[in-house]
Formats: sequence, structure tokens, C-alpha cells
Amino acid sequence: MSSAPLGDVDTVVLVHGLWMTSRSWERWVDRYAARGLRVLAPAWPGMEGEVEDLRADPTPIAEQRLGDIADNYEGIIRGLPRPPIIMGHSFGGLVTQILVDRGLGAAAVGIHPAPVKGVAKLPLSTLRSAFSILRNPANRHRAVPFTQDDFHYAFGNTMSRADSDRAWERYAVPGAGHVLFEGAFANLDPHSAADVYTRRDDRAPLLLIAGGADHVVPPGVVRSNAALYTKSRALTAYHPFPGRSHFTVGEDGWEEVADYALDWALEAAAIPREQTIASENPRR
Repeated sequence: MSSAPLGDVDTVVLVHGLWMTSRSWERWVDRYAARGLRVLAPAWPGMEGEVEDLRADPTPIAEQRLGDIADNYEGIIRGLPRPPIIMGHSFGGLVTQILVDRGLGAAAVGIHPAPVKGVAKLPLSTLRSAFSILRNPANRHRAVPFTQDDFHYAFGNTMSRADSDRAWERYAVPGAGHVLFEGAFANLDPHSAADVYTRRDDRAPLLLIAGGADHVVPPGVVRSNAALYTKSRALTAYHPFPGRSHFTVGEDGWEEVADYALDWALEAAAIPREQTIASENPRR
């Protein structure tokens, strides 16, 4: 494992996902900082409070909108002195792809990312994971509690029930209904905030990581997402980790995922941009 940044990249920006807060990155922040990087893990706008506070008053969660989330991170990134590595988990992985499409980042990684507009596949396990919100159209304007049972199926399915419940207690918050509906029905919305120009050549290198046991974003969904970029000549990669759940950022073995993501991004960011553009066939 490299002990220092490569090239001019000195910052990593971490984007959390739905049903989570920036606390979900706590171990990654420490691990990346130990490698000499500046690590930023900002919350979605208005969600800067602690998990316990957001459970008690989930109003800031109910107010979330995908476009506003992306705009917030764009402002943070544009305020940095040099382009960072951008990494996002789950819906944070979708936000990461939106940011890359806006020309941001030196390299980017989507970890079990919610898909961009254009991915038609919505497996039964995804629908079941999101059922607590999607079952009622009125939930579009609510923050919907995520029970321990919900969490164990959607996030902690590779963990013991006791470990899953402890993770729920530490990390889980109600889900932002509007954001989930935006993602689930992106293909029906001509003005969807999840619409990304996947043919763009002049963008940062992008890695999409999947988990073999993920119920929320199964590997097939991530592969379909990656396939949308085949008409781009910019560097795109896909890497699956067998047996990983949607809680890959916190379950046992998270270090392997974190190190792979960072090593790939540092190496890709160190390559001159013109050399990451394929001359003929796109690379995945």
C-alpha cells in the first residue's frame, strides 16, 4: 500500500448515501488521512447533525433533493485549490457521477452506486430494500424511518443480526423519500437530476465498484451503469468484490475496498488526462 499521494492530488472528498450520514465514512477518513491525504466528508446540505439528532427531527432529511445535493458538493469542490478524488457510496455514487459529468475531480469512484438515468434494470431485491419508502407515493415528501429489519435486509445481509443491529444504531437515519423517488423513476422524468452525459470524453477517470451480495444495488445494476459509458473514450473501470453487502463501507473487510478504491484513483489521477482517453475502443 502506497504511503503517500501520487502527483498533485492531495484531497479526497467522500459523499455519503441515502439512509446514512457522513459518519458512515469515519473509518475511511482516518485510513486515508494516515496516508497523508486531506479527507473531507461533508454531509448532504442540512444534514450536518448527528445521527441521533436526525432521528429525533428528520426534517432536514425530508427536504433533500438530488440536484441540491450535487450543487452543494460542487460548491465545496470548486472551492478547493486543486481537483480532488471524489468517492461516493450508494446515492453518493450517483452524485459522484453527476459531479464528474460537470467536469469535476481528478479521478472518481462510485462504490455500489445508485445508477444514473438510463439503467432500466430494477431488481426485486432493490424494490424490497426501498419498499418502506416506495410503497406510499406520499413518502416522496417525507423522511421515512428505516427499521432494524429494513437495515438487516438492505445493508447488513452478510452480517450477523447482532452486528447489523449495532451498525443500524450507529449509522442509520430515515431515508429521504424525494431522493429515492428521483432515482427510482429517473427514466420517466425528462428533466431528471440523475441524467448524466455518459458519452463525455473530457472527464475524470471513473471506477464503479460492485458488491456480490448487495441487495440495494446488485452487481448487474452496476455493470449496466458502467456499460452506459462504453461510448465515452475516457477511462472507465468496473470492479466487483464478491460477497460484499451494501454496507461495504463499514462491514468487516472494508479496508480492502477502501485501499483498492484509493489506489486506483491515485494511479488514474497521476496519468496525464490526454493519456486516459482511448484512441479507439473505450476502456472499462
